[in-house]
Amino acid sequence: MLLLFTAACGSRMPGNGGSDSAGATAAGVTAASAGPTTTRSPNPNDKVDYSQSHLQTIYLAGGCFWGIEAYVSRIYGVQDVTVGYANGTGADPTYDDVVQGDRGFAETAEVKYDPDRLPLADLLTDFFKVINPTSVNRQGNDAGINYRTGIYYKQDSDLPVINAVVAKEQAKYTKKIVTEVLPLTNYYLAEDYHQDYLEKNPDGYCHVDLSILDEPVKVDPAEYARPSDEELKKKLTDIQYKVAVLNDTEAAYSNEYWNTFDPGIYVDVTTGEPLFSSSDKYDAGCGWPSFTKPIDPDVVTYDEDTSYNMVRTEVRSRVGNVHIGHVFDDGPKESTGKRYCINSASIRFVPLDDMQKEGYGYLRSVVD
Repeated sequence: MLLLFTAACGSRMPGNGGSDSAGATAAGVTAASAGPTTTRSPNPNDKVDYSQSHLQTIYLAGGCFWGIEAYVSRIYGVQDVTVGYANGTGADPTYDDVVQGDRGFAETAEVKYDPDRLPLADLLTDFFKVINPTSVNRQGNDAGINYRTGIYYKQDSDLPVINAVVAKEQAKYTKKIVTEVLPLTNYYLAEDYHQDYLEKNPDGYCHVDLSILDEPVKVDPAEYARPSDEELKKKLTDIQYKVAVLNDTEAAYSNEYWNTFDPGIYVDVTTGEPLFSSSDKYDAGCGWPSFTKPIDPDVVTYDEDTSYNMVRTEVRSRVGNVHIGHVFDDGPKESTGKRYCINSASIRFVPLDDMQKEGYGYLRSVVD
């Protein structure tokens, strides 16, 4: 199934009498007030093999489709995006037809995505980050019915998911969300020069703040809770309790994960809070799991450790507040220069294939 996003590109600017300030020719587009343009960060989907994926599709409207395409195509789990015109009247509209508004088409992005990597709910949540869903027929500097926001679906099974996301987003606003939720009635591919426009014209008009794509992954501490010591004593093995809760240290080279390099993440054994990714794990030759950095800098805390007549920096988990290891400044120079020397007994490995069902699907991009 495919997803389509609807958007329009600077066709009508306030105060210019509704003229097509973006221009409707392949020669180029100028906007009275251009916003952020394409991100310079790599597209995480370029290195993903989607040949065995069971792709799905949806259609979404969110203002200028140049920016929506550039943004959505860089969301991990999106295999392809095209732009076009959706849910209007008549056949084969041109850009000139659409900007007139009388045929009711919305500028739209068609999105093909892999639900195993990117659930529909997560994709829609990311979509809402770059639109104003309470604005009627306007996004950024673009005004007109073709710039309305919408989510257009082809499978009825998508509707409950869409409605749940919209309801969750509504709680963030005092105004009513006006983003359309409708079945897709038609979709026509836009002209060639609109496809991948910001890849071809990186300084072109864009109403979407694409810097959102470069924001680091954040782990919400509210999703995790630390059981009592009594509960942990029942839940954990003897060595896990001694290391994590009682600040002990396990033996080198005879612990569970020192030589494990399968794709996945490592979570706090007491709370499940994600701490480290296999993509940041390396063989430090010390006999313990070693990482160059945590998934999110905030998931760990640091204390001075003066035990054993040494001065070291202890690393503890944020929510669990348990001992997980130490950090040193002898890590790979080409990376962070840090070596997080972690006890296997304080962490649990979640393989990549199990991340989605265990609620860590949103972190697949830090592993793949």
